[in-house]
Amino acid sequence: MSADVTGVVVRLKLSLLRNGLRQSGGRRAAYIASAVLVLLFAALQLLGLILLRGNAHADTVAVLLVSVLALGWAVMPLFFPGGDETLDPTRLVMLPLRPRPLVRALLAASLVGIGPLFTLCLLTGSVIAVARGAVAYVVGAIGVVLALLVCVALARAVAAANVRLLTSRRGRDLAVLSGLVIAVGAQVVNFGAQRLGSSGLGQLDPAAEVLRWVPPASAIGAVESVSEGSYGVGVLQLAVSAAALVALIAVWSRHLTRLMTSPDGSTLQAVTEGAVRERNSTGLARLLPAGRTGTVMERSLRYVWRDPKTKAAWVTSLAIGLIVPLFNALQGTGSIYFACFAAGMLGIQMYNQFGQDTSAFWMVAMTISSPRDAYVELRGRALALLLITLPYAALVTVLTTALLGNWSKLPEVLGLSFALLGAMLATGAWTSARFPYSIPQDGYKNVAPGQTGLAWISIFGGMIAAALLCAPVIAVTIWLNVSEDGDAWSWLLLPVGSAYGAAVTWLGLRLAAPRTAARLPEILTAVSKG
Repeated sequence: MSADVTGVVVRLKLSLLRNGLRQSGGRRAAYIASAVLVLLFAALQLLGLILLRGNAHADTVAVLLVSVLALGWAVMPLFFPGGDETLDPTRLVMLPLRPRPLVRALLAASLVGIGPLFTLCLLTGSVIAVARGAVAYVVGAIGVVLALLVCVALARAVAAANVRLLTSRRGRDLAVLSGLVIAVGAQVVNFGAQRLGSSGLGQLDPAAEVLRWVPPASAIGAVESVSEGSYGVGVLQLAVSAAALVALIAVWSRHLTRLMTSPDGSTLQAVTEGAVRERNSTGLARLLPAGRTGTVMERSLRYVWRDPKTKAAWVTSLAIGLIVPLFNALQGTGSIYFACFAAGMLGIQMYNQFGQDTSAFWMVAMTISSPRDAYVELRGRALALLLITLPYAALVTVLTTALLGNWSKLPEVLGLSFALLGAMLATGAWTSARFPYSIPQDGYKNVAPGQTGLAWISIFGGMIAAALLCAPVIAVTIWLNVSEDGDAWSWLLLPVGSAYGAAVTWLGLRLAAPRTAARLPEILTAVSKG
C-alpha cells in the first residue's frame, strides 16, 4: 500500500510540474532557461571540486559547501513556499492517508526536481574532492545518499512546522522579503570572498573542524576521516548523519500528524490580535500634521508597514544602503562618499508612488480635483519618505565617517546626501505622474507584464535626471577638494546641500502636480493593470 502511495505522489509531483509548464510559453521558457543555468552552474561546481582534489584545504571547502547547502534547504521553504505545491500537506487532509506512508511518499516526491539534482552534483563533487581509496568511495556513496536525504527531510520538516505561517498573510510577507536575504547574503559573501582572497582558506579550518560533526556535513567528514585511516571516526560521523535523518523524519511526521488532525485557529487569533492593535494604534496620527498632509503621510507609512511589496522594497533598501558603505569601510578600501548610497537607495522609493497603491488608487484619485490637491498629495508622500530617510542617511554617514575616521568630511558628505535625496524626490514625483506602472500583488514580480519599459524609463531615467540635478553641488564639492583653501570652507556644503535639496524638491513637486491632476485617468489605468 505504501509503495502505491509513493508512486501516486511522485506522479502527482510530475503532473503538477508538467501542467504548470503548459500554462504559458513564457513560463515554460523561463523554467527551461533557469534549469539550464542551474545545471550549468552545477556542472562548473562539480568540475571545480574535482580539480580541487589533492589540495590541502579540499576537505575544508567540501564540508563548508555541504553546510551551506543544508542551510539553503532549511530556509528556502520559508522564502519560496510557492516553488513546490507539494510542500503544503494540508491539501491532502481529506484523503485517507496515514502519516508514515505519506512521509515516505512525500520524501520520494521531494527527490524529483532541479534542486535535488543540483545538490546531488555538489555532494558527488565533494566526495570526489576528499576521497582517497576504495573504502572511502564506498563510504562516500553512502554519505551522498544520507546527506541528500537529510537536506530534503530538513526542508520538509521546516515546511511542515511553518505551513500555517507560509499560507497566511505574514507568510507571504516573509516570502516577499526573500529579496532582502538574497541582497544581504550577496554582500556578506562578497565581503567574505575578499577576506579569503587576502588571508587564504586556512582561516576556515577551525570552522570546518566543528561543522564536520554537524549533519549533513558529517557525512562528507566521514569520507575524509576514512581516507586518513580513521575508520571508527568515519563510522561515527555517518551515524550522526543517520541519526539526524531519523530525528528529522520523526519531527516531520509529528508535525504532519498534527496538521492532518487539528483545526487551524491561527487565522482567527491573528485577526483578533490585529483588531486589538488597530484600536490601540492612535499615536502615529497625533504626531503628524493636521489635514490632508498628515492623512497622506499616515497612509504612506502604513503601506510601508503593512503592504508586503512596499515593505520588501523599503527593508531591502535600508539594508543595502547600510551594508554597502559600512562593508567597504570595514575593508579599509571604501570612500566616505559611499555614504551617499543610503540616500540614493531610499530616494528610489519616491518613484512610481501611485503604482504602489495599485487599484486602490481610484480612491485617492477621487479626492484630487485640482493641481493644488495633487501638490498636497505628493507633498505628503514626500514628507513621509523624508521622515525615515533623513535620519537614516545621517546615521549611515556618521557610522561610515566613524569607521574611516575622516570627521572633517562629515558636513560635506551630509550636504551631498541631502542634495541627492532632494533631486530624487523631485524626479520621483515627476516620473510617478509621467511613467506610472502597476505592481502585481501576487508572486515575486514587481512590474506587470507589458510595462517593463515604463519601469526602466521611470527608475533609471529618473536617476540620471537626479544626477544631473545634483551636478551643481557635485561641482562645488569637487572644486573645494582640489582647492588649496577648500577644507576651510567645506562645512558650507551642509547648509548649501540641504537648502539645494529642499528647493529642488519643492520645484519638482510643483512641476509634477499639474501633470498629475491632468493625467489621473491614464495613471489610474496604468496602475490597475496588475
